Amino acid sequence: MSSPERSDLLRRLDGTRQTMEDLLPRIDRSKCICPRWTIKDMLAHMTGWDDATIDALRAHIAGQPPSLDAIRSLDEYNEHTVSSRADLDYDHVLKEWRLTRQVLRTLIEQMPEEKFIQPLRVPWGDTATVTFLVDIFRDHEEEHTHDILKWMEHPDHPLEKEGN
Repeated sequence: MSSPERSDLLRRLDGTRQTMEDLLPRIDRSKCICPRWTIKDMLAHMTGWDDATIDALRAHIAGQPPSLDAIRSLDEYNEHTVSSRADLDYDHVLKEWRLTRQVLRTLIEQMPEEKFIQPLRVPWGDTATVTFLVDIFRDHEEEHTHDILKWMEHPDHPLEKEGN
């Protein structure tokens, strides 16, 4: 049985993702949303952060340190999340984006309660709760969703900021 905190976390995670899913068919894949980043790049970026979260949760469940070294530079990691997927086509990146979220959901759903409430080492090296870690990246995706909505008002003019 899932705790109310876990159920609420999954509900928030699903809601944020659904909002982004609803936007995708309306986005011109060839246009830059922010300097140098198309929707494919934004999805690659969000997938990379889901990967980092998955790594931290798997390590936490196993009682091991995360296999990814602590992320020292957010800008470098952000660039890596996009550049490592640059040669993949949009459909591949989209599938990966969807799959990593399903893996993340499954880990949260199946995590033993004692691990869910126990602090863990997060990708940037600090210690936090599972809820805090997942909410950070849920908020992150929500921020990018708002960025895309703002961009859609004037799609010929990329936003000033790049993904973060």
